[in-house]
Parts: sequence; C-alpha cells; structure tokens
Amino acid sequence: MDTVIFEIGLALALISIVGLLSNKLRFSVIPFYILVGMAVGPHAPHFGIFDLRFIESSMFIEFMGRLGVLFLLFYLGLEFSVSRLVKSGKSILVGGSAYVALNFVSGLLLGWMMGMPLKETLVICGIMTSSSTAIVAKVLVDLKRTANPETEIIMGMIMFDDLFIAVHMSILSGLVLSGATSLSGVLLTSLSALLFILIFLIVGRYVIKYVDRLFNVKSTELFLILVVAALFLVAGFSETLHVAEAIGALMVGLVLADSKHVKRIEGLVLPFRDFFGAIFFFGFGLTIDPMSLGGAVWITIVAVILTLIGNMVAGFLSGRIAGISNKASVNIGFTLVSRGEFSIIMANIGKAGGLLPVVQSFAVLYVLILAVLGPLLTKESKTIYNYFEKLGQKWGKRKIERDRSAS
Repeated sequence: MDTVIFEIGLALALISIVGLLSNKLRFSVIPFYILVGMAVGPHAPHFGIFDLRFIESSMFIEFMGRLGVLFLLFYLGLEFSVSRLVKSGKSILVGGSAYVALNFVSGLLLGWMMGMPLKETLVICGIMTSSSTAIVAKVLVDLKRTANPETEIIMGMIMFDDLFIAVHMSILSGLVLSGATSLSGVLLTSLSALLFILIFLIVGRYVIKYVDRLFNVKSTELFLILVVAALFLVAGFSETLHVAEAIGALMVGLVLADSKHVKRIEGLVLPFRDFFGAIFFFGFGLTIDPMSLGGAVWITIVAVILTLIGNMVAGFLSGRIAGISNKASVNIGFTLVSRGEFSIIMANIGKAGGLLPVVQSFAVLYVLILAVLGPLLTKESKTIYNYFEKLGQKWGKRKIERDRSAS
C-alpha cells in the first residue's frame, strides 16, 4: 500500500506537536524540530501504517527540506539592506569584523587541533561563524528588546555575518562540490562562482525595473508563480556553476529587495519559509543517528567554549566603539550566540561533498547546544552581568584592603 501521503501527514503531526510545545515553553522551535527528527527515522520502530522510519517518504521529505533552504535564504535576501549596513556605522563594521574573525579563527584552531583535512576544517569554520538570524530575531521580539540601543548593532552584525557567510558558502561550494583537487582547479571554480554572483547582482540592479513591470499583475496566483519561477530557475542554474542553490536563492532575494513589490513578495513567501523551513530542520534530524554523536562530544564542547569567548569579545568591542554600556555589550555577545539554519546548510554542503561524517555529528550537537543556550543566556544576560559585576566589586574591595594592610 502507498503510504507516502500518510507518512508526510505523520511527519507534519510530529512537527506540530513539538511546535506547540516550544510555543508553550516560549522557546526557539529549531532544536525541537531537529530533536523530533532524530527521535524517529531509520532506527525507529514501526506499528502497521504508523511507520516512524519514514522510508517511503524520505525522498519527498528531503525535497521539501531543500525547498525550505531556498525559501529561508530567499527571504533573508529580501530583508537584507546594504544601505542599512553602511548607515549603522563603524561600530557594526568593527564589531562584525571582530565577530567573524574570532569565530572563523576558532574554527581553524578547532580543525587543526582535531587533525581535520582542509575541506572539513573550512566547513567547521562556516558552521562556527554563522549565527542564526531566525533565532536572534525571534528572541529580540520575544524579550521586547527591539527598541534597545544595542539591537541595531546586533542586527547590523547579523547582516555583516550573513554577507560573509554568503561569500564563504560560494567559495566552499566551489571547493567541496566541484570535485576539483588541484589548487588551480579550486581557484578557478571558486572565482567563477564569485564572478557569477557579482555579475548577477550588478545586472540585477539594472533589470529590476523590467522585473517590476513583469510582476505588476493583480492576480495573486500569477504573481506568486512568477516569483517562485524566478527563485527556482536561478537557484537551479547556480548549481550548474558549482554555486550552492541556497546562494542562488539568496541572490534572487537580494535583487528583489530593491523591487517596489518587495512587501507583497514577503507577505506571500513568509508562510512557505516557515512551512518548508520546519520540514528542513525535521528532515535534517532524520538523517542523524543519535548513537553516532558520541564521537563529536569533546570537539563540540571545545567549540561552544570558543564561541562564547569570541562572542563576548566581539560584543564588548562593538559596544565600546558605539559608546553603550557594558550591560548592553553583554547583551550583544549573548544574543549572537545562537546557531541554526546556516550551520546546518553548511553541514549539508559537507555531506553533499562526501566529507567526514563527524562534521555532520558536530553540526548537530553544536547547533542543538547553542540553539538552546543562546536564548537562555540572552534572557538572563542582566542577571549574569549583575552577578559578575558584584564579584568584581568584591574582588576590588579585597584588593584595596590587602594593599592597605601591606602598607
């Protein structure tokens, strides 16, 4: 009996249950989606038509997950604004650069410590550098911090990080997915990918007025078809040039961000982003055997510690330059801790390129820990700051007393 539709319905039911649970707990839903995917899958039991292994539907779930990536990156491109990044000033440029540099170097250090090959090390660098835009934005809204002075800096640093990750992903795609082995071959593939992106964005600025005319239709059905057609065509074509389809989707979003129809596009695409995005995280969990994660525990713990240190340093640097308080600077560091969609996309690039399985296991544990830890640290940032401030004051008083007694 063909049970594909039933299995997909079962998957959506599981996603709905954990989604309701996360809403009740007022917590990020991403780790819940991944965990429920890991709880089922090929290693799970089956009871008649209630087959939790999702064998027959696995191909369809994987495809819908790919759509989730496309809509996630496309929507991000729609919200990206280079003018906002420039307007935000020196604090974001310095803070964003420090954030990217510290986390990227941490990835290089971790890869070197673990004796990883170059490709695996670069994937780990990407996993550790890419903060979760979705989680960060949701946490800021949930905690009602959108009006805080540090929030503009946080969002600017997120945009800076997203821009860097887009470039890194394009280079990584050329390196990992092309199969090139010689240095010249890797450079040629990577440069051709970057050239394609650059030409596309430049040409996009000149043709957007013609695109606006094409999209100037009253029919919602036809309008949506036109948008999705553009998204799929560019994303699919980019893969033929060894540019990840996710980057193709991001480029379409960046071009259409200057369209006069951008608000209409966002309104129509948002449900697709959320629906297929949920399936993407669930499908990622399906591919992970929980018993295989043990080998990545220590590398993940080290990575989490390095990430926390790097984020706090970057937060204080950007806060100091912007002239905001130390407490607000702590908020910056803790808010950017969360990892999610981009880290998983990076891990999937590694999987598609046949890299070591430990990269997948590391990505799962790393994302799960920081997707949970990030919102918690952000919520309790004031309490944590006050605690360490009191410790500092006590230490300062004791030092003064010791100096007095010594004299």
